[in-house]
Amino acid sequence: MTSSKGKSGQEEKAAPFELNGTRVMPGTRVKVELPLAQLYTQTPLNVPIHVIHGRRPGPVLLVSAAIHGDELNGVEIIRRLLRHSSLNRLNGTLLAVPVVNVFGFIHKTRYLPDRRDLNRSFPGSETGSLGARMAWQFKTQVLDRATHAVDLHTGAIHRANLPQIRADLSNDDTAAMAAAFGVPVVINSVLGEGTLREVAEAQGIPVITYEAGEALRFDESSIRAGVKGVLNIMHHLRMTGPRRTRAPMEPHIARSSSWVRAERDGVFLPLVALGAWLRKGQLIGRISSPFGGEDVTIESPCAGILVGRNNLPLVNEGEALYHIARFEEVREVAQNLEVFTSDIERGPGLTGEPPIA
Repeated sequence: MTSSKGKSGQEEKAAPFELNGTRVMPGTRVKVELPLAQLYTQTPLNVPIHVIHGRRPGPVLLVSAAIHGDELNGVEIIRRLLRHSSLNRLNGTLLAVPVVNVFGFIHKTRYLPDRRDLNRSFPGSETGSLGARMAWQFKTQVLDRATHAVDLHTGAIHRANLPQIRADLSNDDTAAMAAAFGVPVVINSVLGEGTLREVAEAQGIPVITYEAGEALRFDESSIRAGVKGVLNIMHHLRMTGPRRTRAPMEPHIARSSSWVRAERDGVFLPLVALGAWLRKGQLIGRISSPFGGEDVTIESPCAGILVGRNNLPLVNEGEALYHIARFEEVREVAQNLEVFTSDIERGPGLTGEPPIA
């Protein structure tokens, strides 16, 4: 482990870390309750923030999940991360927030009570809507304290995502984090207006989004890959020491992606699995009528890797069916996906010890 030396040649010690008025001493863990909202009964809804403050100075990494309240894989990723032994020898500070959108989480929905999307409400304001106020509080009390960030997501309800990183690759520090995470596919993604990612990048905080799995479902391979990826990021930032695992694979960069949408209403039959490599013009699905008649075939508009898929058989015209990361040559990407899947499947079970030793 690289140690930080002061002018006297002695190892430099971290100063106390403060969050929302709570003082965290070096080498300790504290759970800080951040008040974000109340129920109608005036029962407070607090957001627990786990602060793990190392004995030595270093980056402040924010790892957040469930900013969309029904996206649950990240909650489990952070639970396992907090049990990992490498946090006992930490440089810098980890801010782990398992559930940002507490309203959505307790109601098993993506949105806030007023149907606003919290991840379209940043930077927020002190006097705006409920979403704006929650975003403002989270930004000023938590995000502004970070030097780097990883935001954990899944696909929407009835849509599954292949483990992937989305990032603004024009920022060199962000691109390095995306590569270090260790999934085979990285998509150069436009910064959405009002997102945590947009606000973080605007104020110089490199941030990546991990997308994997489906809303309201645990996906074991996505969870294992997420834990391993966050640990890879911490090693990349020199927050933790050497690891006994192979170096993360070099990801393949998709500079753009395409959505395939339903051309008519009906019953959707997918013919390809997540992670499949596709040729332009390849048959990838059909839409039929439940009452008979001719099928409508669905062909891939480009070559690439299938990184998102609708899992609901009943679809309406215009509904998103597939998300394809565009690649001209995809065979090498497919080989990396096979290696990645094999590595993840060799990990321990859902209820076992932390998956990365």
